[in-house]
Amino acid sequence: MSRNSNLAILEKLGSAVNSNHLSELDNYFAADSVDHDPAPGQVPGPQGYEEMFATMRRAFPDLHIEVEHVVATDDEVAFAYTITGTHRGELFGHSATGKTVSYRGMQISRFADGKLVERWGSSDELGMLRQLGLRT
Repeated sequence: MSRNSNLAILEKLGSAVNSNHLSELDNYFAADSVDHDPAPGQVPGPQGYEEMFATMRRAFPDLHIEVEHVVATDDEVAFAYTITGTHRGELFGHSATGKTVSYRGMQISRFADGKLVERWGSSDELGMLRQLGLRT
């Protein structure tokens, strides 16, 4: 695969998450994809990503991920992003607060045969929880 092909896959993946078309994620994650930094309770493979993003979209129906900086090679894409949304549903056992959040993260993704096969990443979840008033 080429750098441009991987960037196109990443763009489609982001569009699927932002538009809440999570069933499309199977098209972009390999069946045996590995998340080296999974969310709590996240199962392996495409199903894990779909369930994790579904949880986030239930908590933040207007969830939006904005990619801000990208570095890519022929098999890896690294990017920084900002997640925004309004807390309108249950999250980690906490009821909706109605507050909006904006927090940053970074991710490195490895691609093979047109699909994401490995992911390393981190989001400022503590910052998000502080913005919601759920942590000090």
